[in-house]
Amino acid sequence: MIPRFRPHIGRDELISLLRRHDGAVARFESEFARVFEATEAVAFPYGRSALWAFLQAVGVRGAEVVVPAYTCSVVAHAVSLSGNRPRFVDISLSDFNTDLDALGEALGADTRAVVATHLFGYPLDIERLQALVEDAQARHGHKIWLIQDCAHAFGARWNGRLVGSSGDVALYALNISKTLTAIFGGMLTFRDHALAQRVRAWRDAHFLEPSALKPWMRRLYLLVAHAAFSEPVYGLTWWLQEKTPWLDRLTRSYHLDERIEFPPDHLERMLDVEAAVGLAQLAKYPQIVANRRAHAAYLDAHLERKDGWVLPPIVDGATYSHYVVRVPDRAACTAQAAARGIHLGELIQYSVPEMAGYAESTGACPNAAIASRSTINVPMHPSMDQEKLRRVVHALR
Repeated sequence: MIPRFRPHIGRDELISLLRRHDGAVARFESEFARVFEATEAVAFPYGRSALWAFLQAVGVRGAEVVVPAYTCSVVAHAVSLSGNRPRFVDISLSDFNTDLDALGEALGADTRAVVATHLFGYPLDIERLQALVEDAQARHGHKIWLIQDCAHAFGARWNGRLVGSSGDVALYALNISKTLTAIFGGMLTFRDHALAQRVRAWRDAHFLEPSALKPWMRRLYLLVAHAAFSEPVYGLTWWLQEKTPWLDRLTRSYHLDERIEFPPDHLERMLDVEAAVGLAQLAKYPQIVANRRAHAAYLDAHLERKDGWVLPPIVDGATYSHYVVRVPDRAACTAQAAARGIHLGELIQYSVPEMAGYAESTGACPNAAIASRSTINVPMHPSMDQEKLRRVVHALR
């Protein structure tokens, strides 16, 4: 069975598990900053830990933080756990990104930060976004921190500009489902050296050294994931996930979509072995993005335009972390593809303000609700060849 996603792990990453890597985190930060055109980068154990720490370090507390209604729930969780209130804004169904007209209306007197998510690798209009934030700052007379959420948008560009080069800070997540992985992990990138040093000092004062066992558990996790997502084994992985409670429970214990809480190790620093895997991934970054763009173009050219199906756009500067199609009957489509050996993902199957923990949030977000009920994630990971893409296209006809 072709998996819905697969980490692009090979010989270099697996060899890195066998070696000592003293100081690898600092090297990873330096190389990450270079690749993504930043002055400095600061590493964290998770992307959600990075967002939470940034808000703490700059003193945003008891305020509104504007976030999109359709994104990974851990973004809102990090805002809530930092002592702030998420203010949800609806999305545009054309590219699943924040509706900038609605964002402009949401920037009020209590707003102290905006998390701008570039979902599925599609670049948000960073020029208009920056102008909206600057206008709100002038009207309300206080700083509004602009956080570019690039967890799905490594290397995405708007009018030639890297999306992470705008605003105050860019946020990246590095678990195995992301474009680049460090097994787990998160990264903040900065253009302002003083701000980076402020956040680094806060991290160093509040984050803890991991246990001696944790590096070995991370090594085992990557080995198991590498095997589990290989095509010969994935049929069993899919069965355990879909037909038994075991793997589903393990997945939910990490994602914590329904519960506003962090993983137990969210305050433990990134490991050197994780950074070493991240360095190996950075070396492959140009090829990973080139493959994703080529695969998206192939699917756009060959997938049938069925009634009620809405294929995602091909956009200059997008990096296509996912190829997301809206369909009239997601359950039927997913079941039919599975019977033909293709696992279609349901990446974000919720609108965050509709979740139990955010039931008291105000404002309707109808487009987020539509996306949460109708989207499928078509496999197009970088290791796929054209024969596998043909199998996907055939299965969806």
